[in-house]
Amino acid sequence: MRIVYVLLVYLLAPFVIAHEAWKALLHPEYRGRLGQRLGFVARTTRPGAVWIHAVSVGEVQAAAGLVQSLRRRRPDLPIVITTVTPTGAQRARALFKDTVQHCYLPYDLPGAVRRFLDRVAPQVAVILETEIWPTLYAELGRRGVPLVLGSARLSVKSVDRYRRMASLFRDTLSHGIVIGAQSPADAERFRAIGAPAGRVQVTGNIKYDLEIPQAQVDAGRELRRQWGDSRPVWIAGSTHEGEEEAALVAHAIVRNQRPDALLVLVPRHPQRFDAVRSLLRKKDIAHAQRSGGRLPTPRDAVFLVDTLGELQMLYAAADIAFVGGSLVPIGGHSLLEPAVLGLPMLSGPHTHNGQEIAGLLEQNGALRIVRSREELGYAVRAWIDNPSDALAAGESGRLAVAANRGAVDRLLSMIEPLLSRPAAGAGVSSSAQVPPASSAARSATSSEP
Repeated sequence: MRIVYVLLVYLLAPFVIAHEAWKALLHPEYRGRLGQRLGFVARTTRPGAVWIHAVSVGEVQAAAGLVQSLRRRRPDLPIVITTVTPTGAQRARALFKDTVQHCYLPYDLPGAVRRFLDRVAPQVAVILETEIWPTLYAELGRRGVPLVLGSARLSVKSVDRYRRMASLFRDTLSHGIVIGAQSPADAERFRAIGAPAGRVQVTGNIKYDLEIPQAQVDAGRELRRQWGDSRPVWIAGSTHEGEEEAALVAHAIVRNQRPDALLVLVPRHPQRFDAVRSLLRKKDIAHAQRSGGRLPTPRDAVFLVDTLGELQMLYAAADIAFVGGSLVPIGGHSLLEPAVLGLPMLSGPHTHNGQEIAGLLEQNGALRIVRSREELGYAVRAWIDNPSDALAAGESGRLAVAANRGAVDRLLSMIEPLLSRPAAGAGVSSSAQVPPASSAARSATSSEP
């Protein structure tokens, strides 16, 4: 089955590479990525890195607590972060500066994977959430590099898909992998697709361990002071196409009763900034732009955030948060930043990317689900009209998140025993067999057919 998989990947590769090149031509943030996705990444300064893969912004943010804890406990360890999306890369650079090495994850092609691992030479690989790459996992197993799936989740739909390729994924999950599942249900699903039962633990969701730097909070509070403390402010964060227009309709409902209300509009992707600017001009809505350096005046209805990396700070400047990707079928973005800050939250019905978190916050009264632009407007207005209810809802969310912390420590307890060995594969070419040096590595190499 693996041979069939590799052949299919090779057949698809020219189309994927052409698509990548086309995106790079249209969007500057994609430029320079293709070479890295083919495995041509910069070599680490020394072998033995802890490699952490975080696909996009949410996973990168979740990785922050893990990175900070590793630094405190093992300051000698080099850390490499990989992402897939440019927005994830930008967030990694903003969070970690030059204290970690960032590059893009290679395509699941044998040559790309070997080049990547030759250059990074990790002693442990940590994949956050769940991305299962058969070629990458097999090569890690062949080299004796332990692999930890951290904060791992698996949907019912994914189980059905993986079961159709049962032999491939059973083999893929046999290479010395240890799995820290988000929930007992996730753990059981991993066992159902072939993960060895003894290597699956429930560690929880590391996203609950999110900590927002006090400097970001202070900057948000100061920005809010400049806007006017008495002015109602709500934020629509990480919006997608269709959601900006919905937010503007909702804001018109809010301003019918509170004409001083300000909407902070934060599109998810930078390539859509121009389209949102055009929408505001078309609707003749008075607005200020973050990139212009001008604060919104009392006559401005909207503050358009056409910059990157400031969402946490802007949540700290708001009274109420709507989290995007949820009124359209994207699956919703992170509710945890506004929850940690104690904001009452609104979301559309499409929350499958974080259903557990959404369910917890809704159950505690911190999150309301809205299904239309009009319902969004009336929900925002209701919380503006009842500030004590809004404060109570926000505090309930903050406490619910606090009660679920601790996953980072549990995940570290899985990673740390794997760090007491020399770097597997350090300085060894991809054609050489690395002798295993731990029980995880022995299991990994012995399972390779």
